[in-house]
Amino acid sequence: MTVNMQAIHFSADKKLLVFIEKKLEKLGLYFDRIQKADVILKLENSGQIKEKVTEIRISIPGTVLFVKEHAHTFEASVDTAVAALKRQIVRYKGRKSSY
Repeated sequence: MTVNMQAIHFSADKKLLVFIEKKLEKLGLYFDRIQKADVILKLENSGQIKEKVTEIRISIPGTVLFVKEHAHTFEASVDTAVAALKRQIVRYKGRKSSY
């Protein structure tokens, strides 16, 4: 799986990028045919607090899975996004195997 990461309105540090890659590699345990992952990290101003937004798009043969999560830290938003992608992958595999 190839991982493309993009940080908008800031520069992401190496520790965050390694954290995201490790989390995305764990998705390979649920579905081994993931081709690529596109990760977009954004800072959003919502009043006094700057919210962190993580968007992850995963390409699987036959479909594309997408999730967008907001949190106070990037680590929390990545954790939530990867958990949502895991559920989507399990649901996708269930539908494919029922045919």
